[in-house]
Amino acid sequence: MVNEIIVDVGLEETRVALLEDKELVEIYIERQHSERLVGNIYRGKVSSVLPGMQAAFIDIGFEKNAFLYVGDAVSQKEFSEEDDEFYQEVKGYNIEEILRPGQEITVQVIKEPIGTKGPRVTTHITLPGRHLVLLPNADYVGVSRRIEDDVEKSKLKKIAEKIKPKGMGLIVRTASEGKDEEDFSHDLNFLIKLWDKIRQKEQSGSVPRCIHKDLSLIYRSVRDLFTWSVDKFIINDRKQYAKVLELVEMISPALKLKVEYFSKSYDLFGYYQIETQISKALSRKVWLKCGGYLVVDKTEALTVIDVNTGKYVGGHNLEDTVLKTNIEAAREIAKQLRLRDIGGIVIIDFIDMHEHEHQQMVIEALRQALKKDRTKTTVVGMTGLGLIEMTRKKIRQELSTVMNVPCPYCDGTGKILSPESIARNVEKEIGRYFGETIANAIQVEVHPTVGAILTGVDGENLSKLENAYDKKIIIKSSSEIRHEEMKIREIDINSLVC
Repeated sequence: MVNEIIVDVGLEETRVALLEDKELVEIYIERQHSERLVGNIYRGKVSSVLPGMQAAFIDIGFEKNAFLYVGDAVSQKEFSEEDDEFYQEVKGYNIEEILRPGQEITVQVIKEPIGTKGPRVTTHITLPGRHLVLLPNADYVGVSRRIEDDVEKSKLKKIAEKIKPKGMGLIVRTASEGKDEEDFSHDLNFLIKLWDKIRQKEQSGSVPRCIHKDLSLIYRSVRDLFTWSVDKFIINDRKQYAKVLELVEMISPALKLKVEYFSKSYDLFGYYQIETQISKALSRKVWLKCGGYLVVDKTEALTVIDVNTGKYVGGHNLEDTVLKTNIEAAREIAKQLRLRDIGGIVIIDFIDMHEHEHQQMVIEALRQALKKDRTKTTVVGMTGLGLIEMTRKKIRQELSTVMNVPCPYCDGTGKILSPESIARNVEKEIGRYFGETIANAIQVEVHPTVGAILTGVDGENLSKLENAYDKKIIIKSSSEIRHEEMKIREIDINSLVC
């Protein structure tokens, strides 16, 4: 498999695409005037404490206060991240015993503000490096779940336990696979110095204030995505190309040979056919190679994905056709969740399967495909109605939210009134207009589809309207007017040409 990172630097927007065998699997977008909050650390002030929700609102300097759940306010010093006891113990805590209004507190953003909700924050600070993540407020060692080799996992955990600073925690990242103790020293020293600087900034200054900002998108891509599994890192901005080389020289000099500057005059994303793939990622229907298709619908509370056989008719029997379609759909769904950055609750309606063995095969195919996802996912299982429930951690806005805005015509519903319904509204507006004025003649400007209904066959409907009010009505059809729009104005009846 050929993996490539493509970085498109524009005037107002930077986009980073991760390709696997030329297929777009992840896309990240950062705009100059749209500040990213996840990873930033703030010295904030408790605005209010909500015992009924076991949470608090923290003022970190933005229009919407940040949300802090009791579980993110309790110290993790005595528990490991994996320890269920921690989450059970949290239930016994009362937020009012931990926080009080007006109290100053240091928090880190773990979820971007989405919709009407403000950002979500935690006191469990994490400082990511190239190979390690430093946990200043914890005291345990963890290893990335994406490292599957048990021997390698055990080796890395022993190294981390040996070098772990006293009273702090460490997580070994995926990029550390195959590394030795000396590979971690630069990373760890940098992270400890960074934490010391953050602690110093905590001591003085106005509240609320930002005391640490995470790296920009390009540098995060180098730190988090650019590993030995990546064959090329291609960027189209010479200045940023030079900076990337400097950063790679610091963290992994051997990777410099994989960094390329795209000097061609034409569009970088167009050259790699990424724009086309982004368009497909924003569409509601996704076609499968077998001829089946997915329908992805987003609601306020969850995302629903429906699987259909479409053009696929199979080759043996119905059960075989359904199984093959569902397995391919499971793999495509995992890809779409990752590409679209869909978070929260996801309900999947696979094609009905009667054999329990086939159901388990599809669930296992989904779980295996989700292993490529760096964002935490949990497949809960199949409901009595045959629906698969799963969750994917919600960190930032989904791709569709970042790239799309609600349609000004349909207000984001995806539907508009039918021409018949609009024509009926125009009729009512004509009646209201004649009831409030002494006009004897009016001109009504509408969209051609609406105008055709108001006029009717051989002008029959227009004659009925004129007879109803005993007034002269001119219907003007204009393709420049919106479907639901209407313009009514009084005209001089003497100026009409017969």
